[in-house]
Parts: sequence; structure tokens; C-alpha cells
Amino acid sequence: MLFFIIVMPKKTTHIYPGSKRELEALGQRLREARLRRRFSVKTVCLRADISRPTLYKAEKGDPSVALGIYVQVLRVLGLVDDLSLVAKEDAVGRRLQDESLPLRRRAPRRKGTTGNDNG
Repeated sequence: MLFFIIVMPKKTTHIYPGSKRELEALGQRLREARLRRRFSVKTVCLRADISRPTLYKAEKGDPSVALGIYVQVLRVLGLVDDLSLVAKEDAVGRRLQDESLPLRRRAPRRKGTTGNDNG
């Protein structure tokens, strides 16, 4: 018997340097939060249902880690409520939305009505 194994090349994720720094800072904050709670890598992995290499990647800010993994780790650390702060205040989006709103005008007054209908 002859078996062929097809190996797919690893897809590299390209991100801007500023975004990379933000991800690395997030990973560092996750690691520090885990250590402050005295949670071992094994404990977080079991509770988040992820592997050790995945947690290591998340704590390094690897862009290939899925957002869902970060959410699971935040949940284990008791920090999932912080997600509600992400993109909460969208000043640029609001300004763009306001600019595209049509200018509203009042309806013209009707002739002959004075608003005094005492009969």
C-alpha cells in the first residue's frame, strides 16, 4: 500500500506593525492576569478547552489565534465583560453617519389657519 500525505502550507497572517504591538500587549495583559490569579497554564487550558500551544500563542499575541480563543481565555480569567468596551465609542463612525443624514425641513404652513378655532 502506498499512502500520500498532503501537507498544506501554513497560512501566514500579515498585519500592520501597530496592530501587532496591540496584540502583543493584549497577550501580555492576559498572561499577567493569569499569573495574578495564580492560575497555571494547565488550569486555564482545561477551563477554556484549548491546548497549551494555543494559550502560549495567545499570550504572545500571535495574530493566527482566533478571536474566540481570546474570548474563552478572558471568560476563564473573569474579564469577559471588558469586551463590551471594544469599539463602544465610535466617534468617527457617528460623525460620518451624521454627515450623511439629510437636512430636514419643516413643512410649509397652511394658509388660512391661525390655530384659533373657537368657532
